[in-house]
Amino acid sequence: MKKNYIFSEVVNLTLKEIMKSNNKTVLFGLGVDDPKGIFGTTSGLKEIYGNSRVFDMPASENAMTGVAIGMSLNKMIPIMNHQRMDFFLLAMDQLINNAAKWKYMFGGKQKAPIIIRLIVGRGWGQGPTHSQNFQNMFASIPGLKVYIPSFPSTVRNILHASIKSSDPVLIIEHRWLHYMNEKIDFKSRPKKISCIKKIKDGKDLTIISSSYSTFEILKLYDNLEKNNISIDHLDINMLKPFNIDLIYNSVKKTGKLLILDNSVHKYCSFGGHLISELVSKKKNIFKKEPINLNLPDIPSPTSYYLSKKFYNSSEDIFKEIAKLMNKKIELPKDTHQHDIPDPKFRGPF
Repeated sequence: MKKNYIFSEVVNLTLKEIMKSNNKTVLFGLGVDDPKGIFGTTSGLKEIYGNSRVFDMPASENAMTGVAIGMSLNKMIPIMNHQRMDFFLLAMDQLINNAAKWKYMFGGKQKAPIIIRLIVGRGWGQGPTHSQNFQNMFASIPGLKVYIPSFPSTVRNILHASIKSSDPVLIIEHRWLHYMNEKIDFKSRPKKISCIKKIKDGKDLTIISSSYSTFEILKLYDNLEKNNISIDHLDINMLKPFNIDLIYNSVKKTGKLLILDNSVHKYCSFGGHLISELVSKKKNIFKKEPINLNLPDIPSPTSYYLSKKFYNSSEDIFKEIAKLMNKKIELPKDTHQHDIPDPKFRGPF
């Protein structure tokens, strides 16, 4: 029977499922045993599984990742948690030169399948050093799997798939997703992950989104309908490995493409990569020049008023849709503060 759960509850319940079914799983990281439990995703787990399997760590990201690699080489399944992707940059040596390459350097006889949860996203004036998303960079590293869940059901499937992976896995969660809800049957088996999920079938325009940007598009559905625009809406769940065929089939049908990711910079973005792949391998499918809508090539401002100009609003998205459709359309007005997703969501932790 399906029940309504928010994203953070689903992560928490899925971690319970995994840790109950496999006593080799270990959960650790900064804030794991904090009373807030990383948006509630790790709350209560230490009380159930004890401090030998659920524990905090010192603020030393490189060492922490080295500990995770050592665990994986000894047949354990480490799930490492970081409340901000920004600080995980300190662990690049361990991730890129050790974890990602280990299976290849030892001919597949040794593997380092660590699982890393990384939180990204803006809000509350976090600014240039606390709201960055480097998913494009991680997707470019051989040997890594990179997931970007949007829906609660998707993150459950991703977590279950991750513990079976022989490669290191990065799960990138936007902090604004943690209050999103969906009906899920936890008695049902997790489903196989596909890199793309079709959310809506349409004929006029293909829109590709991921993570919280998917919900920014969902909020526009009524306005799109009022303006008689039928969209083919695709949600990206996985950056790597990736299959471009579903996108090709959609764009071949509509001839128009808008890619939205409101958390990454445009330069060397995954959206740019998709357009390049479509142009180079699948020629003559565009009726209009495709649009890749991301962030400007400057660091995110801390100021409330500057960040309002920095991030794309509903109005900005609709202006790009109007260009692709070559028609005047009624622009929606944003009714919520751009720096806070919803009154129910309180604070960046």
